[in-house]
Parts: sequence; structure tokens; C-alpha cells
Amino acid sequence: MTTKTAEEVREGVRDWWRTSIIDMAPGEIRYHGYPIEQLIGRVGFAQMAWLMTRGELPGEGQARLLEAALVSAVDHGPQAPSIGIARMAATCGVGLNNAMASALNVLGDVHGGAGEQAVEMYLDIAAREDAGADAATAVQAGLDAAIARHGKFVPGFGHRFHPVDPRAPRLLALVDAAAAQGHVGGRFARIARAVESGLAERKGGRRIPMNIDGATAVIYAELGFPPPLARGLFCLSRSVGILAHAWEQMQQGGRNKGPIPREYIWRYDGPAQREVPGDIPTP
Repeated sequence: MTTKTAEEVREGVRDWWRTSIIDMAPGEIRYHGYPIEQLIGRVGFAQMAWLMTRGELPGEGQARLLEAALVSAVDHGPQAPSIGIARMAATCGVGLNNAMASALNVLGDVHGGAGEQAVEMYLDIAAREDAGADAATAVQAGLDAAIARHGKFVPGFGHRFHPVDPRAPRLLALVDAAAAQGHVGGRFARIARAVESGLAERKGGRRIPMNIDGATAVIYAELGFPPPLARGLFCLSRSVGILAHAWEQMQQGGRNKGPIPREYIWRYDGPAQREVPGDIPTP
């Protein structure tokens, strides 16, 4: 067995967690090379999120688009499972961090994953175009692939509550303005609108409008974020609403509030009342 030198041990310890994100020494903190004291007061939170995940600071127009996406998805009311869970957890006597963690843990493929899935679909359609397919063919093939992967609900389109999601048109308008100013290319806004039209063709002309997930996915794709980060950024955004609702519930009080008021009982559809057989052996 070879004995390591003290320097080899130190280097092994330093390499245990290798990162390009943060560098520190006593009295010094740098994120991707930028001293923290130069970032504080000059860089906004969206810019900081970009820096931490991408390694560089965004341009001004890119930062505005990212911030718009983050602002748009912070909350959708207690009927959203993540928000409802945050409020229920707050009535169980846990702290804010526990309530937030409980809520964030349900942001999965069904509740919270549509943005990531929409980015995947847009990138798939773009790749088909790059391989030589015309736009209409690429859209229909991309739709078929998304439906095969995720089921009949196309990620990013349609909403069970809003006939037209009020957030989506505003976000698309911001993307169009950013594209006109050269901050983004505008390709994925075009693809998303083509998906909306392609869905309408399949539905005999009935439109299924883009929702918040489809619109924020346009922004994340335009800005070059890979699909998994689209979900991560949604979690970051929704955590603001989760925090607000958990805190509000703590101020309101209440103990052990479940998903429905206690005077309402769930529907039971099991066997009618029956007696335990008398010949069951006693343990």
C-alpha cells in the first residue's frame, strides 16, 4: 500500500467536491470568478440565477425575459397541489422550511413538469426542422412524439381553469419584443405558435391555447436553458408562492387542516359494514 504525502492528501480533499461555481478564501467569496461584493446591489435575483446555472451574466434583455418567466409562475392558488400542501403542512405545526419542502416535493411530472416537457417538445421539433423536415411536418411529428411520451395532454397547452391563460399572451409579447431587439432569436415562439395551430387542425379547428408552461418554455428555450433546468426554474419561481401561502396560513392559524373541510366526508366505495369472523386465531 502506497503512503500518500500530505500534499496528495490535501489535493484529494480539495478534489472531493470539484466546482466551478464558488471560490472562497478567508474574507473572499467569488461566484464564477465575480466577487460577491461587486454583485451585491448591482445584480438582480434573476441575473444571479442565470450566473449560478450558466456560469456567465446574462445580457440585459435576456435577464428581463428570465425575470418575466419567474414572476409569471409564482402562484396559482390553493387548488394547486403544491400550494395546498404548503398550507396543510403549516397547520401541522412544522416550520416554514418543512412546509416549503413538503410542497416542492410534489412538483413532479404531472404538477410542475409540463414546462420541462414543453421545452423538450420544442427542441425536438427544431431538431426535425434542422434534419430537413418542413415546419408543418416537424410540428405534427413532434406532437405525435410528445403524446406518445406523455399521454393525450400536450405539455404546455390547454388549461382546466382558464379558457385562455392570461399569462401566456403577455409572455409571448415580451418574447416578440426581445426578438425584435435581437436579444433572442424568436424561433421557439414561432414553433410554439405552430404547435398551437397544429393542435387546432387535429381538433377540427378548436383551439387549445398555450398556457403558462408552454409560454415559459418558449422563454427558457429561447434563452438556451436545457429542459431539466426549465423545471428547476419553475420550482424556484413557485417557491415564492409556496412561501407566501405557508406564511399566511401560519398567521391565520388552524390545526391539522386536511384537503377538505371536516364536515365533508370522502366517498367510501368499499364493502358494507361486516363482522370479523369469530374463528380468526388470536395472535
